[in-house]
Amino acid sequence: MASIEIKDIRKAYGSVEVLHGVSIDIADGEFVVLVGPSGCGKSTLLRMIAGLESITSGEIRIADTVVNELSPKDRDIAMVFQNYALYPHMTVEQNMSFSMKLRGENDKKVEQEIAKAAEILGLSEYLQRYPRQLSGGQRQRVAMGRAIVRHPRAFLFDEPLSNLDAKLRVQMRTEIKQLQQRLGTTAVYVTHDQIEAMTMASKIVVMQGGIVEQIGDPLDLYDRPANRFVAGFLGSPSMNFLEGRMDGEKIFLTDSIYLPLNRLHSNLNGSGVTCGIRPEHFRICGTGAEMRVEVVEPTGPETLVYGKVGSQKIIGLFQGRIAVKPGEILPVEVSPEQIHLFDGQSGARL
Repeated sequence: MASIEIKDIRKAYGSVEVLHGVSIDIADGEFVVLVGPSGCGKSTLLRMIAGLESITSGEIRIADTVVNELSPKDRDIAMVFQNYALYPHMTVEQNMSFSMKLRGENDKKVEQEIAKAAEILGLSEYLQRYPRQLSGGQRQRVAMGRAIVRHPRAFLFDEPLSNLDAKLRVQMRTEIKQLQQRLGTTAVYVTHDQIEAMTMASKIVVMQGGIVEQIGDPLDLYDRPANRFVAGFLGSPSMNFLEGRMDGEKIFLTDSIYLPLNRLHSNLNGSGVTCGIRPEHFRICGTGAEMRVEVVEPTGPETLVYGKVGSQKIIGLFQGRIAVKPGEILPVEVSPEQIHLFDGQSGARL
């Protein structure tokens, strides 16, 4: 096990810089998720930690050792890839034992480690099968088993669940989290799926355009996003953003529709702001703002309602079943303390 320190890392391909001074401290035993849209630099950063990409400038330390110039095999890390990267001509047992045999481990130790990892991952009965004879979830377990037997100082995961169907993704993310907790090994996990990030991480790093937007505990980021990008990226359905004008302790969405605030931003009076509201924070109230319903999506335990307040689109997520139809008016309100304010130009939290 080991801590990982990423200090002012930059990566450029010729004149194009794709990482702009990224710094992250990962404690020993943490499960850190790098999340962001495609092209934000998260996979590039992971490959730099692994030694698969060169570092333009900055420093990466693993267990207090600078690894900038070390080859991947000398960093004592294990990586689980999106496409599993299994040898098709080898059995499960051979795939899992390959790295140990390369290091010259004796056969008895190899056998013991394979048996232990197979039991943990539920692969004991599949050891003599080939990858083509396995399901996607089983192949991913083999890839993790190959990593486990090495007893690395850190696990690196590069979107390992993106090739699985929705139900299996839910099952596998639980298994990966349980595995990391059981082994206590430092893990860095890359995904573009914010649900994976929220449910698996002990710490989330939100990235966009090669920079770190915010780092923190999943629920802290959800409750107090640093800017509009983080607020909109975390949460499903995503946060509603309504453009308004501050006037005392009210945000006017139109001349006649406003939302209340429980605090006075006197310096913002008359200023344009963006009002952020989570869909689940809307409540149905007879005196609330009028939402004209456009689409209703019942899921059983919840109902999603899409509509407009004035000319601005909103999504409401309500518990239970709502008897409302497209074209009808649904009065909604939100508690002042559940309203997020962002600067109308920079998007920074106010």
